[in-house]
Amino acid sequence: MPSIFSYQSAEVDWCEGNFERSAVIAEYYNTISNVSFFLLSPALLYLNRQYCQHRAVPLYFTSGLLILVGIFSMYFHMTLSYVGQLLDELSILWTLAVAYSFWYPQVYFPRFIKTRRHFYWLTGITTVISTLMSFVKPTLNAYALNCIAFHLLYLTRRELKKCNDKRVHRMAAVMVMWWVLAITSWISDRWLCWLWQAINFPYFHSFWHVLIALSLLYCCPLVIYFDVSYEMPSFKPKLEYWPSDSWPVVVPYVTLEEPHKQC
Repeated sequence: MPSIFSYQSAEVDWCEGNFERSAVIAEYYNTISNVSFFLLSPALLYLNRQYCQHRAVPLYFTSGLLILVGIFSMYFHMTLSYVGQLLDELSILWTLAVAYSFWYPQVYFPRFIKTRRHFYWLTGITTVISTLMSFVKPTLNAYALNCIAFHLLYLTRRELKKCNDKRVHRMAAVMVMWWVLAITSWISDRWLCWLWQAINFPYFHSFWHVLIALSLLYCCPLVIYFDVSYEMPSFKPKLEYWPSDSWPVVVPYVTLEEPHKQC
């Protein structure tokens, strides 16, 4: 019986050919494409530094966990080991759990949850149970994690209904565009592998890594924008673009202004 740390001991194997470009890296492009997560976290921290001055813990925790997601995803695709697979998937699960714990608006709490502290406990218990369940059928973990995106899209839609800022709506639309491209790449790699291998282009899972990081680059400022509205009523969130509004490709971030006016 192979060790759970052994190369190719995972129950999941992606479309890219194994060990074609390196003797030690199983899926070369799926591995190196995770560099996008190492760029994402510093960008979020630097651009949203004004928010960090007032609410440092949520963004620092989430950014740190996103780096762990990149590290564990690199390890998984480099080895295709069982341990690597679980570390990859569980790091995503716990990153989502931390983000929900800090940023989920209190107006959407279940009726039996009265405080943020109680919500921490609910999120923690749910995540521990989900972690244990992930060992039952590891091949289903990635599908379950991707389904969480639909709840995030639902929350975004509800928040946009209360907001008249056209910049926010535009940023949400771009975020959804990147997510659609990302999930399309993920599904294509999973279900149309025979086609991509036939034309010698089995690299769509590596596209997924880059595209989902781009989606998060828009998603996180959007979450921060709404968080300021709920948790920092003395400030008005303002959406800005780096390097400037006039550039064709921009990165959004949030600044804080006074006084606060409801969006």
